[in-house]
Amino acid sequence: MLGDYPIKGRRASDIAADVEQGVSSGRLAPGTALPPLRDLAAELGVNPNTVAAAYRLLRDRGVIETAGRKGSRIRSRPAHTPRDQIRLPVPPHARDLSHGNPDLGQLPDLAPALAVAAEAARRDPVRYGHPSADPGLLALAAEGFRSDGLPDAPIAVASGSLDTIERILLAWLRPGDAVAVEDPGWGSLLDLLPALGLRAAPVRLDDAGPLPESLDEALARGARAVVVTGRAQNPTGAALTAERARELRAVLAGHPDVLLIEDDHGHGIVDQPYHPLVGAGPARWAVVRSAAKAYGPDLRLSVAVGDPDTVGRVLGRQRLGAGWVSHLLQRTVAELWRTDAAPAERVAAAYRERRDALLGELAARGIEAHGASGLNVWVPVPDETTALSALVQRGWVAAPGARYRLQSPPGMRLTVSELDPADARRLADDLAAVLGTDGAVSRLI
Repeated sequence: MLGDYPIKGRRASDIAADVEQGVSSGRLAPGTALPPLRDLAAELGVNPNTVAAAYRLLRDRGVIETAGRKGSRIRSRPAHTPRDQIRLPVPPHARDLSHGNPDLGQLPDLAPALAVAAEAARRDPVRYGHPSADPGLLALAAEGFRSDGLPDAPIAVASGSLDTIERILLAWLRPGDAVAVEDPGWGSLLDLLPALGLRAAPVRLDDAGPLPESLDEALARGARAVVVTGRAQNPTGAALTAERARELRAVLAGHPDVLLIEDDHGHGIVDQPYHPLVGAGPARWAVVRSAAKAYGPDLRLSVAVGDPDTVGRVLGRQRLGAGWVSHLLQRTVAELWRTDAAPAERVAAAYRERRDALLGELAARGIEAHGASGLNVWVPVPDETTALSALVQRGWVAAPGARYRLQSPPGMRLTVSELDPADARRLADDLAAVLGTDGAVSRLI
């Protein structure tokens, strides 16, 4: 069970710390089963309640998971081994298509908006007791949500999409709860769940978004929340169609107690329409939008609209921690929105041209690939290690699909945001040589 690693400790915190040390050192591998708590209590000479408390601490920290009679085991990917560390070195001769960043050439000049924010701070300096959200930002966010068919509801401002999603999940869920997530899906979210002691329930998807039958299955098995990416899904580029949104709303209508989180990841960089799922039945919901992709990853700001209870809990907890997001950032983003500093039509057209160039070249060579929207193209492969290594030898570095997968087949993610369409043919030729004349044999779902 534990091999040559003897768990030590007399207090719950010491036992938990010893297990975490074993995981960090690699002596307790992912999937390793832990002793039944009564057996370990007898071995350590402590009360079984002490071991139970230690295991509870480890579950809350995302180090172990418990599956009823199957006992407890080390999680397959503990929270302190983040997926974004799964990366290949970039040789001097190679192009890095693994980074996931927007094109610097599509980002606006921030200086004018920062100057407006600085002048606003001079005229109206923020002090303790000041409203946490800038009224101008809230008004623009509300207008944007309303124009996309979302109901008028409270809005929260936080530091990026993942920060917002974490706050929403903590507002309603408890360690051990399951969350339905896309597979393949956003690696940071897949890491966040075990860090919060939550379990990921994989939902299969295609180019039109999550498959209704797969979502229904995850919810029927007890998932208490679902996170859906409406556009520019990371890593596959999937984008909800109107028909798929209707099908998903029908599924959600049968589960009114589930917490629905929509991550509008592509806001500001796509030209596909937004098809909301809210109003389908769940009383607890939120839609999250971030400034990172349109204006740069260092603008750590997001807005979320949601039902009053959810937004109220998020804001209440925020007041006890961070307090608020810098009004300098809020006023900067408000000015960027107000002046349409990075027109979505122009940005989306640039990214579409680059995706379509690569997808067309791959299709001409019989290679399956996906990229309906956003910055990335997903290529299923028979074997990730072999394909990625061979591609590096030809001067291209892709992101390993393992960063994004739970149960879905192998693949690789190519960020095409800075890929010149003229280079698409060479990249497709190299992929064809790596994958063979039959192209990729795996499928997205």
